[in-house]
Amino acid sequence: MKPPAPGTGCCFPPIFGKSRSRSGSFRLVSNPSLESSSSRSSGRERSSSWSRGRRDSSRHQQQHQKAAMVVCFGEMMVNLVPTESGVSLADAVEYKKSPAGSTANVAIAISRLGASSAFIGKVGNDEFGYMLSDILMQNGVDNSGLLFDEYARTMLAFYALKSDGEPQFLFYRHPSADMLIRPEELDVRLIKKATIFHYSSFSLVMEPSKSSHLAAMNLAKMCGCLLSYAPNLTLPIWPSSQAAREGIFNIWNFADIIKLNSEEVRFLSEGDDPYDDQVIMNKLFHPHLKLLLVTEGPRGCRYYTRDYKGWVRGFEVEVVDTDGADDAFLAGLLSILSARKYIYKDERKLREALAFANASAAVTMTRREAIPSLPTKDAVIRLLLPF
Repeated sequence: MKPPAPGTGCCFPPIFGKSRSRSGSFRLVSNPSLESSSSRSSGRERSSSWSRGRRDSSRHQQQHQKAAMVVCFGEMMVNLVPTESGVSLADAVEYKKSPAGSTANVAIAISRLGASSAFIGKVGNDEFGYMLSDILMQNGVDNSGLLFDEYARTMLAFYALKSDGEPQFLFYRHPSADMLIRPEELDVRLIKKATIFHYSSFSLVMEPSKSSHLAAMNLAKMCGCLLSYAPNLTLPIWPSSQAAREGIFNIWNFADIIKLNSEEVRFLSEGDDPYDDQVIMNKLFHPHLKLLLVTEGPRGCRYYTRDYKGWVRGFEVEVVDTDGADDAFLAGLLSILSARKYIYKDERKLREALAFANASAAVTMTRREAIPSLPTKDAVIRLLLPF
């Protein structure tokens, strides 16, 4: 299936209103009935730790007000992981909790790598939600765009890496709070500060998160952001494989940067060879795309632009767990791209940035669990030194 033909306007008509304070600026129209319930106020009342996180985050914001920033929109959850490695979910005896979520991983890794990041999403007004908010704050991520839902719980997922290396997921989101974020709740101020707006396909499965996702994309595009898209194909959350393929392609042609792995290429091209450059260019590269990346695990990554293509080798490390490696890779690139927006026009500089991204992924693969294993800048540089 080919992506749809590029449109000429916005992909979703968000509810915008003219701002009275500044001519020509826009804001999302708020719903007064929402401001007295759920989300922000309930979280402040019920969690002192979250309140401290907001205050600390505000100070972090002021310090980086004019700095390049990557704003990540999407999912944050709690994974329940077997304490014993190499067992299936059914065979596991004990589990431990682990914070996770692809777009949250990217935001945290960007901050650990020394760049500025923020996260927009929704969690439950519960202890897991407060924990995740604090994790963002503790890792230097602006968490002021994180909302708390009064009626739905924080997403939970059981995750195991079986003995054959196959990941196993079981999600509890019927619905979870992340699926209930509404367009009028979006933090417009935060999106306007972004240099890059990054997202996955998690929030596209159902409303109202789908409409919120599209509205946020449109606003970011209007504000001149680069749009970064890593679908993070997770079939268990979709009604069917066909629904997943159509949902992912629905917003394909609006992205400036797209990151896939080889299995995602195979899935989206409906079984074609994921290592065939013609498959990439004919089926996945759209006319407005600036950079398409395909990661190949420890082997490295391929890159494609309108003018050139190539491959950057990875790093030989002892692989413990690949969970979070793709997110760390993308964070490595975006942490550089946010400050050097047009680096994709210079192949030599792009290759240097991709070497840094590969090293970020390699560091992550040497440890277990996504967020705890995400790299620091020092760890990446140590790996790069003999490169």
